[in-house]
Amino acid sequence: MSAYEYKAINDDGKIVLGRIEAANDSDLESRLARMGLEMIRCKPAVDRGWSLGSRSVGRQELITFCFHLEQLTRAGVPILEGLSDLRDSVTNARFREVVAALIEDIEGGKTLSEALARFPAVFSKVFSSLIRAGEQSGMLPDVLQNLTETLKWQDELAAHTKKIVMYPAFVGTVVMGVMFFMMIYLVPQLTSFIKSMGQELPFHTRALIHVSNFVIAYWHLILMVPPALFFGIRYLARVNPQARYNLDSFKLRVWPVGPIYAKILMSRFASNFALMFTAGITVLEALRTSEQLVDNKVIEEALQRVQRQIGDGVGLSAAFQNTGLFPALVIRMLRVGENTGGLDVALTNISYFYNRDVKESIEKVQALIEPTMTVILGILLGWVMISVLGPIYDILGKIT
Repeated sequence: MSAYEYKAINDDGKIVLGRIEAANDSDLESRLARMGLEMIRCKPAVDRGWSLGSRSVGRQELITFCFHLEQLTRAGVPILEGLSDLRDSVTNARFREVVAALIEDIEGGKTLSEALARFPAVFSKVFSSLIRAGEQSGMLPDVLQNLTETLKWQDELAAHTKKIVMYPAFVGTVVMGVMFFMMIYLVPQLTSFIKSMGQELPFHTRALIHVSNFVIAYWHLILMVPPALFFGIRYLARVNPQARYNLDSFKLRVWPVGPIYAKILMSRFASNFALMFTAGITVLEALRTSEQLVDNKVIEEALQRVQRQIGDGVGLSAAFQNTGLFPALVIRMLRVGENTGGLDVALTNISYFYNRDVKESIEKVQALIEPTMTVILGILLGWVMISVLGPIYDILGKIT
């Protein structure tokens, strides 16, 4: 089948633009009709280097997808009917195309997991693997329910993390703008007046003048160097494996965000690992899949060591303990799970432990960000005011 870009009209009379795969123009028209669209025109799609559904399909759509299918499959509704209902109710045009393609694949004889695997940009490998395990074990509704809860938690975590990043970024930008204005315009105006009085300046005023002169002379470098360093380091990490490893190691260690970042990665790993093992996926396969999700070379290498040690006959808890990345409480829960045969319960507890720990850490950082930024801004403004106004008051005092 080939990809087509189309222009169509829906039942409400609105124009819909999109992209879908079809065998030919007639097949395309029939597929659009099943989606409740009437084709106006179409043309072969130009390959732009992205897969169907790779844009504008967010976590909210996936949550709706999982919840919808979980409710219908638990009620005994066939998958095809459930997907058809979902396709008709989806407002995201791109995701509607994906759901329509899923229906076509399943009608062609594929399983749901095989159809999902065609869209890795929308449904991750873990997602497809869990659905496949649910199909094989007959626990698809339970797997979909667990996926719904996990996606909701990830969405909540992403919202909290965004708050942590956005507030300091906004306040930092404002502070930098104010300081640039003071150093480039305000301070030179006032210091020229202070110097004209011929009075000896205190150390903090001389320091302010030197900083102002430096900003005036090199303001373009101050603006250009940080972005150049950022993109340069990203490029080096992309082309040099050792640089990528060192950068990922630094991310885990830098205070204060490093420990929280490490907990977030561990929480993501523990949640997905617990989901996969509970769904019936073997430990080694779950580890191999989780290895691709952490997006950190240090933890990825540690998981590879765990796989090798388990392959050599080392127990799961001992293999995780040898990495040096997991706290003693996690190792103890794994050991108890191994000894009692309740490893699935132990992994679920580990997931809960990390999820709670991450949430508490983020809440603590959120509580500290505002007063910390206020103190920094107050110190900078206080330094400027004291350095400028202090000598002026001294001069006025001597005049009187």
